[in-house]
Amino acid sequence: MTEATTANPNNKSRRPRGERLDMAQQLQALRTGTEGAPTDSEAGADAPSAAPAQQARRPQQHQQQRNRPKKPQAQQQQQKQQKQPQQPARPQRKVHPALERLFELYPNLFGARFLPLKLGVYEELIARHPDDFKAEELKVAMGLHARSTRYLESVAAGHPRHDLDGNVAEPVAPEHVHHAILELHRRRSQRTGEDLRPQLVARLARAVEASGLDREAYAVLVRSRDANNNAVLDEALAQLAEQAAKREALLRAFEASGRSEKEFADMYGMAQGEVARTLQRARTDRAAVPAASAAPETPEALEAPESTNS
Repeated sequence: MTEATTANPNNKSRRPRGERLDMAQQLQALRTGTEGAPTDSEAGADAPSAAPAQQARRPQQHQQQRNRPKKPQAQQQQQKQQKQPQQPARPQRKVHPALERLFELYPNLFGARFLPLKLGVYEELIARHPDDFKAEELKVAMGLHARSTRYLESVAAGHPRHDLDGNVAEPVAPEHVHHAILELHRRRSQRTGEDLRPQLVARLARAVEASGLDREAYAVLVRSRDANNNAVLDEALAQLAEQAAKREALLRAFEASGRSEKEFADMYGMAQGEVARTLQRARTDRAAVPAASAAPETPEALEAPESTNS
């Protein structure tokens, strides 16, 4: 047993492993009373680190942040808007003086609501108001009016044309409705950048039905040199043809069933009103087919032609 252990028998703790002291150093430590005092390296090892103290302070900081009163959402949005650069407001377009005068004279036609104007209305305006309009200025103003989006919307909706007194004069031609729909689609696509083709196809299909023309006649009337517009037209016509085929199939199934419309609707799980409308539409489509194309071919027409070779 060494002198160090006999000098302090009650000290049961072991000294951390490190550099061992020789006998002379141990005796010197006993004399000076520094036995068991940690060295600099030992003190650094045994001293508590600063990291736990920092970790202890972090929950207090988070609690303080949570206890801070939150700013109202409106105030936060206002601060965000203040940080963002303000974009200059778009300058308002100056209204043509002739259009302002037309609004004063005919608010029902050039006011809050635009209505399609009958053909030849320019000449009537010149005749009625020779002192209010100059011919060239009125022509420019009428051109701006006819190309405006609001006017095109009125034409595309199929509203009839009106005279200056507000009376219905004539229906809008199908080709005018068609081209107004295409122009509105072009403007919206450029403005939004979205794919609006499905909406365009559906709107053209409704325009074909509202025109009262069959699909072939409508196509001949409105087809143009624009390949894209023609492709959209063909898609709308194909959609209508598919719908007509489904209506015809439903009509044939109804005729073959021998049941009433109510019984037929119940059998297929359909609403009776829907079945009635579809059957009536199918009958109208069938009646619109030319008699020549619906008539069966005669036996003579089915015979092979005689050879002209002698």
